[in-house]
Amino acid sequence: MLKTASQSPGSLSPPRLLTSLAGLLREWLPRQRWFAGKGRPVTDLAVLSMTELHPGCLHLLVRSGPAGPPEDCYQLILGVREHLPSRLHHAVIGRPDAGPLAGLTVYDALLDPWSAGLLLERLRRPGEMGPLRFERDARTMVPEGLPPRLLDGEQSNTSLVYGDSFILKLFRRVQYGINPDLEVPWALARGDCARVPAPVAWFWTTEPHKATLGVLQPFLPEATDGWTLALQSLTRGEEFTAESYELGRATAEVHLALARALGSGPPDPYGCSRLAAAMTGRLETAARQMPELVPYVSRLKAAYAAVAARGQGRQAQRIHGDLHLGQVLRAGDRWFIIDFEGEPARPLDERRRVQAPIRDIAGMLRSFDYAAHSRPPWRSEWVRRCREAYCAGYAAESTWDPRAEPELLRAYETDRAVYEALYEARHRPDWLAVPMAAIARLAEES
Repeated sequence: MLKTASQSPGSLSPPRLLTSLAGLLREWLPRQRWFAGKGRPVTDLAVLSMTELHPGCLHLLVRSGPAGPPEDCYQLILGVREHLPSRLHHAVIGRPDAGPLAGLTVYDALLDPWSAGLLLERLRRPGEMGPLRFERDARTMVPEGLPPRLLDGEQSNTSLVYGDSFILKLFRRVQYGINPDLEVPWALARGDCARVPAPVAWFWTTEPHKATLGVLQPFLPEATDGWTLALQSLTRGEEFTAESYELGRATAEVHLALARALGSGPPDPYGCSRLAAAMTGRLETAARQMPELVPYVSRLKAAYAAVAARGQGRQAQRIHGDLHLGQVLRAGDRWFIIDFEGEPARPLDERRRVQAPIRDIAGMLRSFDYAAHSRPPWRSEWVRRCREAYCAGYAAESTWDPRAEPELLRAYETDRAVYEALYEARHRPDWLAVPMAAIARLAEES
């Protein structure tokens, strides 16, 4: 517990707390999948906010890096005990030898079912706790005592499932402002869009600035993500066209609901020129960091130039922002779309901007390509049929066919492939061949 003969929770001011945690966090943070600063030393640590959720459990916002914009602000929930039971030894972060936590064991409290359960209780009962604000939708009842389990495999966030009924997503890398993964599903829920699970409860902080910290939504225990389903189809040598068609319809349905719920902007008369310039800039930046891209730069720029010649851009609206097969779930014969956070590495204001829906379509088309490369030999016809079916399904629901604008679709696919190549070069070199194959194909088409 925190309280000892010489210490009390009130003594845990952020500067004093850092004397206990700095050394431990410098070693622990780079090992976490959601830590964005891999490859860089953890310097200039600062505790921006500290709240005791319950005795022996601290909620922290920690900055890694120099003071300034909060690109490297992280949400931590740490447990502190004198003696840790053996069942939690895998959660240990370390034992500080200085400061107010000296001699105690610090561990990741999200791996502790007791602490994870108490976090759900905070969400069940709206209210304030220091700088933290807990809110929920009164129309949905959340039972008490739901057993928690931690989901594996996530990279930028941490998710807890409670009793196979609800899922809590905790945003590990925190940016100031409302997170689109709360804003967008909440707007869609008010518009009665059933394709997106509605937020049930959420919490945020006022310190040092307002920021969304976590969202609780219904969990779909019988659902399977689109990536898994696509790989199963490839492994069995089966078609995925019917599923792709229905997924296209679901995407269009959500886009239409987003336009109704959050509005859309008028077409920009210079939209295509601005778009082409931004894509060209991203390509040039990537090529400076990746020599493998250099041979394709001039031909890829031609794809962007074809877009610039169009003049007026398409009508912009809120979109998903990072749509791929891992962001969709199929339960029975129905598709659901989840994770409206956008690309977590992008600034929050950029992720909340209106954009052309075709960007989401291009992301899904790239995902079919990724799936096919994951089950060699690569089956180009499987990819082609999935692409055609997806676009046909989209057109059937929206009355607009993305295939009618091939130059625009190719430009967005190219931009996505360049982003993928840079990501894979940095984080998963074994996967680099996948986007590079697409870049070679797109350059040839250009």
